[in-house]
Amino acid sequence: MEENKNLNALLNLNLQLTALQKAEMKEHLIVYINHLLLHDFNSLVQILYRVDVSEKKLKELLQQNPQTDAAVIIADLLIERQEQKIKTRESFKQDNNIPGEDKW
Repeated sequence: MEENKNLNALLNLNLQLTALQKAEMKEHLIVYINHLLLHDFNSLVQILYRVDVSEKKLKELLQQNPQTDAAVIIADLLIERQEQKIKTRESFKQDNNIPGEDKW
């Protein structure tokens, strides 16, 4: 359970990370994903579903890159999806300068 909290913390970081911090985060994520692949595959599937990683895209990448560690591919997809979510949220942020009577 503690590992799931750590995974959530890693995935909820914003885009302000340095390249070194992102690389370290990715390494931690790869180790955790490898653990899930070997010991708790159902939890990994739940995480991929919850984060909304494209199953089709994952299957394609795994087939196209059979020599690549599956955990690396999965980590890249998880990070990519979280970055997409952050960008989407920021593009739809509410303008707080609207007077109260004009807000819905």
